[in-house]
Amino acid sequence: MAVRSVTSKISSTLKPRHLVSISQLTNDEFSSLVNKAQHFKQIVKSGETSVENHQKLLGKLVALLFSKRSTRTRISTEGAAAFFGAQPMFLGKDDIQLGVNESMYDTTRVISSMTSCIFARVNRHQDILDLCKDSSVPIINSLCDKYHPLQAIADLLTIKEVFGETKGLKLTWIGDANNVINDLAIACLKLGINVSVSIPKDIKFDTDVQQVAEELAKEQDLSFEIVNDPIVALKNANVIVTDTWISMGEEEQKQQKLQQFAGYQITKSMIEKGQAASNWQFMHCLPRHHEEVDDEVFYSDKSVVFQEAENRLYAAMAVIDGFVINKGKLA
Repeated sequence: MAVRSVTSKISSTLKPRHLVSISQLTNDEFSSLVNKAQHFKQIVKSGETSVENHQKLLGKLVALLFSKRSTRTRISTEGAAAFFGAQPMFLGKDDIQLGVNESMYDTTRVISSMTSCIFARVNRHQDILDLCKDSSVPIINSLCDKYHPLQAIADLLTIKEVFGETKGLKLTWIGDANNVINDLAIACLKLGINVSVSIPKDIKFDTDVQQVAEELAKEQDLSFEIVNDPIVALKNANVIVTDTWISMGEEEQKQQKLQQFAGYQITKSMIEKGQAASNWQFMHCLPRHHEEVDDEVFYSDKSVVFQEAENRLYAAMAVIDGFVINKGKLA
């Protein structure tokens, strides 16, 4: 009994730090992750072989627990794990017992006992919370229905690269109230960017996220607003962002969504009418559908969507470095 008690006490004091959302990070911690992503990008682009980095997780496993299919998230997380010498192990919904013949608790205990971290791309936010509760290694939220922190890190890296400085910029979101904007709005406010969100009047923004955003905006002397008219939201915008209107699992709602978002397709005419800043740049986390943004904007020289997509790799590197190698000490 004494041995078991001591072991239990030790494990409880060594609970790992998880990445659930950007709001759980201090401003300095988030800034540090973005800077670290930029640092790793410079290393990769220089072509220098980094034996030191490759040895940091050599012989370790990184689990990719994916309930949803993916392009950018899978490639970036596998690439980031390999960069540090770890072996990525993809665990799709048809590969393991999760939710079929084994409880979330049992599966989490088993996977975390054999790996250095778990990247989890799941459906429900509660699934992320359950994983965090029972895992002995860091859980990295790689997307759930409420948050998408890895995308926010990549997006702020992209904005920093394009504009050099983030403070004083304005980001305008035109589209759905979803997991991407939930983390992106908080991320922008943490780095001094004003945020204007335009969503249809019959769609509600997440109240938890809105409260945090409004408090951050007040602390930072920034503006955060939610409006229904995209033209109003575009005024003086430096960064213009949208995302899919129909998320995975919502395909049966396509016709309803298309009706809700009538007039929301981003076009050059809309941007001009809204009087966006002359240096505006367009972003989209992909995959893109034509009804969200027309080709003239999406493939223009003012679009940084593919630079943004590549930056997912360096965001994953920064997170592994911060949460796994440095055990949650970010700043």
